Amino acid sequence: MKPFLIQVYVCFLAFKDYIFRQWIMYIPFYSFRKFFIKNTIHSLGENTSFLVGVEFRNGKNISIGNNSIINKKVLLDGRGGKLVIGNDVDIAQETNIWTLEHDVHDDHHKDIGADVIIEDYVWIASRVTILPGVRIGRGAVVASCALVNKDVPPMAIVGGVPAKVLGTRKSALKYKLHYKPWFK
Repeated sequence: MKPFLIQVYVCFLAFKDYIFRQWIMYIPFYSFRKFFIKNTIHSLGENTSFLVGVEFRNGKNISIGNNSIINKKVLLDGRGGKLVIGNDVDIAQETNIWTLEHDVHDDHHKDIGADVIIEDYVWIASRVTILPGVRIGRGAVVASCALVNKDVPPMAIVGGVPAKVLGTRKSALKYKLHYKPWFK
């Protein structure tokens, strides 16, 4: 391909991404957004809800299970590895989940990527940041504003910067999430 055509193609892809992030994901009808989301990410389970303003980065590396809730203004990054979100996962607003970061010790600001796995029944509160290479165990709870930079054991309640175990969740995890607002 000629350099000019490559530039046109890259510009087209960037514009398409802009339209999806800034227009489509803010349309107030969930079923309309879900139509486009299904064609953007690798796999999407049944009965999963996405509220307005969810941002996908390289959605082809993102898989989301059944009955999960992705709240408004959540960033899901699949650029540096796979992002796998299990069943009945509740992710509150303004959470950032990263699979790509920069090596602070590299002279050339090199990228480092790793998978992020969020197992079933995980509850992530608002404004949490999850860094690459983390696995959050089944039934774990992550408190608001936590920075998760290492694995979280199943059923653990973690919080803080960096996140530390604060307690243990005592639940049989028998619920199914089914939040489906019409206009959010």
